[in-house]
Amino acid sequence: MKKIILDTNAYAGFLAGDKNVLSSLGKAETVYMSVFVLGEIYAGIRGGTKEQKNKNILEKFLDKSTVLILDATSETSEIFGHIKHQLRRNGTPLPINNVWIAAHAMETGAVIISYDIHFLKVPGIRVWDKLQQQV
Repeated sequence: MKKIILDTNAYAGFLAGDKNVLSSLGKAETVYMSVFVLGEIYAGIRGGTKEQKNKNILEKFLDKSTVLILDATSETSEIFGHIKHQLRRNGTPLPINNVWIAAHAMETGAVIISYDIHFLKVPGIRVWDKLQQQV
């Protein structure tokens, strides 16, 4: 896995020292962070008791040379529309932020690092082997 994209629960796993997440981070040449994941992380930071400490940890993580933040583009929007249509047609809707995260994963060709099995419902997405082992 040269390119990965972290979901919110994978970032939380990183903070908790999850060996599977740490191993994936160590092997990756590029780690993508979707602005939608960052929004979820910032919401969690705001709701916690150690806001400044957790914000500093996140900023240090984002400053790493291998970490790139993904903004939404018109291409991301087009992929989002395709995924959302497919999921609706298949009767397998996902939370809206996860559709955006899936669009970023497909746009970059990155493997999504997540413990959310609903990503397996997204046709064509590259999913983490640990996620596939859960089903």
